[in-house]
Amino acid sequence: MRASDEFDADVVIVGLGPVGATAANLAHDLGLRAVVLERATEVEPLPRAIGFDQEAMRVFAGFGLADTLADHVMPYRPSEYHNSGGQVIKRIHTAPPPHLLGWAPNYVFLQPQLEGALRERVARAPGIDVRLGTEVTDVRLDDDGATVETVDATRGRRTLRARYVLACDGGGSPLRKRTGMRMEDLGFDQPWLVVDVRLRPGAGGELPTTNVQFCETARPSTFIVGPGDHRRWEFMINPGERPEDVSDPAFIRALLSRWLPPEDYDLWRAATYRFHALVLKRWRVGRLLFLGDSAHMTPPFLAQGMCQGIRDASNLMWKLALHIRHGAAGSLLDTYQQEREPHVRQVTLTAKEFGRLICERDEATAADRDKDLLAELAARPEGTVRQSLIPGLLAGFLATEEFPARGDILPQPRVTDGQARRGLLDEFTGSAFRLVVRCGADVSQVEPALRTHRRKGGFPVRLVHLVNEAETGGTDGFQEEQPVLDPWMRQRSCEAVLARPDHYVFGGVRSVSDLASLLASARRRLRKAGPENP
Repeated sequence: MRASDEFDADVVIVGLGPVGATAANLAHDLGLRAVVLERATEVEPLPRAIGFDQEAMRVFAGFGLADTLADHVMPYRPSEYHNSGGQVIKRIHTAPPPHLLGWAPNYVFLQPQLEGALRERVARAPGIDVRLGTEVTDVRLDDDGATVETVDATRGRRTLRARYVLACDGGGSPLRKRTGMRMEDLGFDQPWLVVDVRLRPGAGGELPTTNVQFCETARPSTFIVGPGDHRRWEFMINPGERPEDVSDPAFIRALLSRWLPPEDYDLWRAATYRFHALVLKRWRVGRLLFLGDSAHMTPPFLAQGMCQGIRDASNLMWKLALHIRHGAAGSLLDTYQQEREPHVRQVTLTAKEFGRLICERDEATAADRDKDLLAELAARPEGTVRQSLIPGLLAGFLATEEFPARGDILPQPRVTDGQARRGLLDEFTGSAFRLVVRCGADVSQVEPALRTHRRKGGFPVRLVHLVNEAETGGTDGFQEEQPVLDPWMRQRSCEAVLARPDHYVFGGVRSVSDLASLLASARRRLRKAGPENP
């Protein structure tokens, strides 16, 4: 590795959309120096993505943005699937409170305001250099780092040296194309028209109050209740229709006339897309790593597209910081694809399956679909919980299988600490490694295990001791306002769990007497010998 003063940054982040901006904010919080390069000079003022989930909100709240975003987000409404006859054939709902991660399971949001908040925070961050109106013209990789050539709006050219480059440059990723990386097609390719409107005052009272998938063979479509006066429709483009024709305002008003007269709304945005299901085959090429749409594209039927990219950034950035700042083995970075690709693939395949149900055009097959879904709905009238469709981690930087809870995401209860302060658990602990010890466990064995961990050069760990009214936990004691985390641990037979900075659990132990073994396993994984394996 070259001396640090030979590098302009630890990481160069290409792209400042939601994923790149999240990566940049995490870089700052983790003590990494970053240069962020973005071709555009301003935030795109029109809506694009419309949904994110509790994991993404947990990340944004970790940046202190929950209050800033409050006026621009709204909990996601339940979804109904209607057939051509208007009959409800499927329901997807959200889990009731108390919410497992401390936030509503899903949200609709206004992307310009989210991007603006993320950019404003990163613009104030020391050690983060944001360069708007700047395009990457070349990236050259070597054993020590990467050389990045750029050109700005004045045609000024600059050369940067960084330890790593993160491609957050979208579905059309120039960096992916330049390196010749290929994507695996999971077999979904459908043309759609996306229409955003703003309701005029007093309008929209007859619209559905839930989100609706209209599974109609004549033209499948989607209705989404957005924040405030924002409503979205998505229409499948029929054979023989051209994108430029369906984007015509007169054509759009004819489509919307089923629900709204023209005087009830203002057209905000109309865009045509091809909904794809694609996953990159290699997410890392030496010092270059791909995140977000540059690494995968997900059909929108679960509102998981942007969430997948936020998870990418959350998964990767702490690993880069441990490697660059604290000497963790370079092989830790290989766990990025090991963890994220199977997760992305499963979510994408689930979204594809939902899309298949929605997009069925054959009358006989649609009738069979309706029969099957109605039978499922009769057996479970409440439908499917949306978050039950999102998996945990299966492989990567995880304990071996004898340790329970590995790969699950750590719940976040609302708690009261020893000084009677109240808040969500992350507000007290941050996003560090956390060792959570259950109520009633023998805490006398915890501190000796942590002392041994520190003596052997282990990574910093924040202790979280769950207590009840009869217990005292000192500065590390937290009492849940509603039982969330303690019953979750009991369900998994865990007296303690070790959570990673991205909130996923490295592993748990059935008895605190096994903590030393769990911590030793994590230390070994971080110090794993051997060269990097780009």
